[in-house]
Amino acid sequence: MSSLLNIGLSGVNAAQGHLVTTSHNIANADTNGYHRQRLIQSSQDGWFSGAGFLGNGTRMVAVTRAYDQFLENQVLSAGTNKSAYSVYAAQIRQIDNLLADPTAGLSPGMDAFFAGVQEVASNPTSTAARQALLSSAQALTERFHSLDKYLNDIRDGVEYDIRSTVEQINTYAKGIAELNQRIVVAQAGGAGLPANDLLDQRGQLVSELNNLIGVSTSVQEDGMLSVYIGSGQTLVQGNVVAKLASVQGKADPQRSDVALIVPNGTEIVLPERLFSGGQLAGLLNFRRESLDTTQNRLGMIAVSLASAFNNQHKLGVDLEGVLGQDFFSLSAPRIIPTGAATVAFDFDANNAADDIASLAQFTDSDYELRYDGTNYTLVNLTTKASKTLSVPSDTFEGLRIDLSASTMTAGQTALIQPTRCAARDISVAVTDPRNIAAGCPVIGDVPTGNTGDSKVSGIVMSDTSGVLGTAPYPWNVELSFSGGNLTLSSTPGGFAIANADGTTPATYNPATDAAGKVFTVTGPGGFTFNFTFAGTPGNGDKFNLRPTEAGIADSRNANLLGALQSAKLLFDGASGPTATLGMAYSQLVNKVGNKTQEVQASEQAQSALHTQALEARDSLSAVNLDEEAANLVRYQQVYQASGRVMSIAQRLFDEIISIVR
Repeated sequence: MSSLLNIGLSGVNAAQGHLVTTSHNIANADTNGYHRQRLIQSSQDGWFSGAGFLGNGTRMVAVTRAYDQFLENQVLSAGTNKSAYSVYAAQIRQIDNLLADPTAGLSPGMDAFFAGVQEVASNPTSTAARQALLSSAQALTERFHSLDKYLNDIRDGVEYDIRSTVEQINTYAKGIAELNQRIVVAQAGGAGLPANDLLDQRGQLVSELNNLIGVSTSVQEDGMLSVYIGSGQTLVQGNVVAKLASVQGKADPQRSDVALIVPNGTEIVLPERLFSGGQLAGLLNFRRESLDTTQNRLGMIAVSLASAFNNQHKLGVDLEGVLGQDFFSLSAPRIIPTGAATVAFDFDANNAADDIASLAQFTDSDYELRYDGTNYTLVNLTTKASKTLSVPSDTFEGLRIDLSASTMTAGQTALIQPTRCAARDISVAVTDPRNIAAGCPVIGDVPTGNTGDSKVSGIVMSDTSGVLGTAPYPWNVELSFSGGNLTLSSTPGGFAIANADGTTPATYNPATDAAGKVFTVTGPGGFTFNFTFAGTPGNGDKFNLRPTEAGIADSRNANLLGALQSAKLLFDGASGPTATLGMAYSQLVNKVGNKTQEVQASEQAQSALHTQALEARDSLSAVNLDEEAANLVRYQQVYQASGRVMSIAQRLFDEIISIVR
C-alpha cells in the first residue's frame, strides 16, 4: 500500500513542479532576458518483486533553460553593431541638416560677400558700397562663428555622452561581477544545478553592456563569466572588475580618452580603434571620422578665404593711396604643447605666385610633430605623409614650422591643429570703408608726345615689398621703346624690366606682338608687377608707371578680389589647384551627406540582422503563452490523476483495516 501511495505522491510532486515552472514562465513572459524554463523528470528506480521490477514512481531531475549559446552570440553581435550605427546616425544627422540648410549654410554668406566685392568694383569711390562690403564680411564671419559654435555644442554633447556611457559600463560590469558571486554560491548550494533566473539576469546585464561597448565572454568551470572588451582586455573576471574611466586626452586635453583601470590601479589608455561596437564606439567613431573632419574643413575654408583675400588685398591700395592691409584676421594654428614649435601659415606673404602654390598644398588634416632627440618629423595624421624637418625652420603642406625655440625632448610628440579653431576666430580686420584696397598700386599713362598708338594696361601686382615704403610713395618708372626693345629708367634706381619668362633684354616686335605682350618690372626689396604692352609704338615713345594717387576711381584690385570666388585655390593636383572655395564647401556638404546615408544604411542593415537574430533566439527561448496555457491544463490533469492514485491507495488501506477489525 505504501508503494502505491509513494508513487501517487511522486506524481503529485512532479505535476506541482511542472505547474510551478509553467506559472513562472507565464509570469515572466514579458521579462527582458528571460529564457523559457522546463522541468526535467525521470522514473524512480524500480524494486524487484520476484516476478520482475515494479515501478516506483517519478522524480524531478532539474529545471533547465531553453538556451543556445550560438543564437545568443548572434544577438549580441548584431545588437552591438546596431547600437554603434544608431548613435553615429543620430549624431551625424545634426551636421548634415546644418550644412545642407540653404539658409543656414556657408554658401549664402560667401555669395553675399562676393556680391559686395563686385559692388565695390562697380563703384570704387562709393562709401555706401564699401560699407555694405564690410557689413557682408561681418555677416560672413558671424556665419563661420555660428557654424563652429553649433559643431562645438555637438562636441560638448559627445564628450558628455562618452563620460556617461563609461559610467554606465562600470555599473553593468559591477553588476555582472556581483551576479557571478551569487551564481557560484547558489549553484554550490543546489548540487551544482543551474541557477536559471540568476543566469538570465546576468545574461541581460551582458546584453545591456554589449549595447554600450562591444564585448566577448567566456564561462569558467565554476560558472563565473569573464567579460572582455577591445582586443581582449579583461573588464570582468569572476568577481573582480577592471573599471573604465574617461580621462583627459594626452594629445588633446579638450577631448576625452577612454582608459582601462586594472585592479592594481594602473591606467591604460585604450586606442579608439579598439572599440568595434556599442554606443561608445559609435560616439568615438563619429567624433574622429565626421565631427573632427567637418570642423577642420570648415576651418580650412575660413583660413583659405581669409588668406587668399588678405594676400590680394595687400596687393592693392585704398582710397588714401595706401597699400592694403589684412582684410580678415586669423588665429595662429593650434599646437599642443605650446612650446613645442612656432607654427604659421606659409601662404600669408606678399608674393602672389608663391602664396597660391603654398595654399594649394594646404590640407584640413591634423599633424603630429615628433622628436627623436636628433630629428624633427611632421606627420599628416590623415594621409600619413611625413617630412623630416630642417632646423631651425621648414615648410610642409602650407605650414611654416619654426623650431628655433622648441622645448621638445627626445621621444616627445606635439599635436598641431592648423584649422580646428579658425572658423571660431576669423574676424574682419578692416573697420574704415576707405581702407578697402580696391585699386592697383601702379598706374600707367602715355605722354601726349608719343607718335605710336601703344599703351600700357593689365597691371597686376605680384609683390609689394620694399620700395613702396610709406605713402606718398616717391618713385617713378619711365619706359622707352627703341630698336625693338623696351628700356627702363627709374627714380629711385634699382628697377629693372624683363620679358615675362625673366629673360632680358625686354624685346617687343610690333609685327607679332601688337595684340599684347606681358613684361615684368622688379624693384628694390622684391617689389614686382606685370603689365601688358600692346599696339605699335613709335621709335622713342615713352610710357610712365607711377604710384596710384589717393581718391582715384580705381577698381582693378577689387576685380581681382572678386575673381577669387571662381578661382581654383585649393587641393593641389597634377596641373595645379583643383577646387574653388565654393567647391571645397560643396565637397564638405557632399561628404557629410554621403556619410550620413552610409551610416543610415548600415543602421538599417544591422537592425534587420538584429531582428532576425532575435526571432531565431526567441523561437527557442521565448515564452509561448498558448503552449504554456495548454501545459497548465495538462499538468493539472496529471496532478488530479496522481491524487486519484493516492486516493485509491487510501481506500485499499482502509479496506484492509476494516477486515482486521
